[in-house]
Amino acid sequence: MSSHHIVREGQEPALIIANGSACTIELLNQLLEWSPFIIVLDGALNRVLDLGIKFDVALGDFDGFNEDQIRDLIPPDTAIEHTPDQNKTDLEKGIEFLIAKGMEAVNIVWATGKRSDHYLNNIGTIARYHKQIKMVMLDDYSRIYAIDSGFKKHKNKGDNFSLIPLNEVKNIKTTNLDWNLSNSDLNFPYSTSSSNKVSNTDFVSISFDSGFLLAMECNDLD
Repeated sequence: MSSHHIVREGQEPALIIANGSACTIELLNQLLEWSPFIIVLDGALNRVLDLGIKFDVALGDFDGFNEDQIRDLIPPDTAIEHTPDQNKTDLEKGIEFLIAKGMEAVNIVWATGKRSDHYLNNIGTIARYHKQIKMVMLDDYSRIYAIDSGFKKHKNKGDNFSLIPLNEVKNIKTTNLDWNLSNSDLNFPYSTSSSNKVSNTDFVSISFDSGFLLAMECNDLD
């Protein structure tokens, strides 16, 4: 398996491969084909190499490896970004690397499942950096991203569309959902709009006054 790198940077989101549960090969191939720049976090390095994936940067603290050992594992044209700061996760450091590089968007895969503490912190990472770079976290069942007030997206009737606050979100108004919100407040963990659905094939719109809100487009289909 390899990525095609057929688009130029800036045209499509970069890709970070983290160290959670693997997704299907079909989803991974789709992301690889349209990603101009691919970062593999060190915890996933062996799994990615076993799949024969081409990537641009191996990034992380590389505990248990020295640089010569890493260089022996990866192709000579692949960069090594050693980021030993233990106060940040490798995902945070990967996102900061892309921000410094001037990338405007990134897809993140293999960031859910396995260890719940890592998964929850990865969700929080979307909140911490969403004003600096557009992020979408994907797995076989979910598409997770931050939304700002004024959000509008065309969706199909019956699509699952959950709204999950990470703090108190004030005065939410939605259109085209089965359970619309009108001047409502959501406050995690006490109130969310989980398992909502799109009413009609048309635009969903969302506005709110303050707070941080995640959209989760989820399915449970195998």
